[in-house]
Amino acid sequence: MIIWLTGQPGSGKSTIANELVSDTTGRFINIDGDDLREIFDNKDYSEVGRRKNIELAQNIAEFLHKKGFIPVVSLVSPYKDQRDKFKEKMGDAILEIYVYTTQIRGREKFFVENYQEPTEKYLRLCTDSMTPEQCVSYILTQI
Repeated sequence: MIIWLTGQPGSGKSTIANELVSDTTGRFINIDGDDLREIFDNKDYSEVGRRKNIELAQNIAEFLHKKGFIPVVSLVSPYKDQRDKFKEKMGDAILEIYVYTTQIRGREKFFVENYQEPTEKYLRLCTDSMTPEQCVSYILTQI
């Protein structure tokens, strides 16, 4: 299983991923977009730079999945075509979760204008009134 958390900045992706990883036996590994950008020095927020970062996350997630880990990817990953292609490649191994909020959380200036929400084979997770623990509990019931 690969858990792919997608959504705008500030929606709760990283918080949920960190809670999920800390709440398990070590089989879950977080692949966070901010960490990838720091490790690989990709500060390019253009579409080309974002796509490159997403492709890197997909490759790492696939590698870890094959090694028996459960990658938890927390990335804005705004391009539906790129996510759908990965879901098609990985089949039922992917659990795509669209994480969103209607609250103002101070990250709105980092929103991706052309973000494309998932439309099929995904879960919606509104973090407005759920704690990170409740979000993790919900996700674990879906695995």
